[in-house]
Amino acid sequence: MKNPKSILITGGSSGLGAALAKDYACAGINLFLSGRDSTRLTAVRDDCISRGATVHTALVDTADAQAMCDWMIECDTISPLDLVVANAGIGKAFTTDMDLGEQTNHIFAVNVDGVFNTIHPAIRLMKPRARGQIAIMSSLAGYHGLPTSPAYSTSRACVKAYGESLRGLYADLGIEINVICPGYVKSAMTATNKFPMPFLMETDKAAKLLRRGLERNQGRITFPWQLSLIYGAMVRFLPEWLFDRIFRLMPKKT
Repeated sequence: MKNPKSILITGGSSGLGAALAKDYACAGINLFLSGRDSTRLTAVRDDCISRGATVHTALVDTADAQAMCDWMIECDTISPLDLVVANAGIGKAFTTDMDLGEQTNHIFAVNVDGVFNTIHPAIRLMKPRARGQIAIMSSLAGYHGLPTSPAYSTSRACVKAYGESLRGLYADLGIEINVICPGYVKSAMTATNKFPMPFLMETDKAAKLLRRGLERNQGRITFPWQLSLIYGAMVRFLPEWLFDRIFRLMPKKT
């Protein structure tokens, strides 16, 4: 969608969510930002206000379906939402001495349920007016299960497939749905990685590429292009046994 005026972003207190909010912030823009760190969220709010935007913030846990629904209805009442970005997410590595079920439940509560709790109310709000755009944060890690991050990569694969399905389902109803699949982008999440991250991208640059993709209504927005190309080629052309061997040798996230 070109020129959205009312924009809601979950996970807007840091990383790509904060950078996207700042990129959109200007006079005439209504921003609705959620997060779970009040200090960081306030800092992003003040920055966006200094750029001329009207900003509303809320400390909301995306895993809480009722809280998300209530907040989004409140935001839509203030200014009908043009663009909703389901950005909030967490990423954790896994080792075999950890409880796989516990970690999976924790990650899925945010990366899957939290996304559903964002996009379902958005669809209900946008459907009657046959207009709106919903962006779903996935990852290049969702292209294939990663042995170092089974719950994370699976959660991203889940919302990737869901978003791709909804895009076709709601296309004739005037709702644009886009799936975002970034590689390594500087953030609090990638800052914990103690291994080389190929084509690590500056957050501001990633936000501009994301915004451009949304304006063009790209079904899948991927960046950086080099890593996207490598991942796509590996998944499509490498034999499974070689793919498995490569990923077993990859450095583990701490």
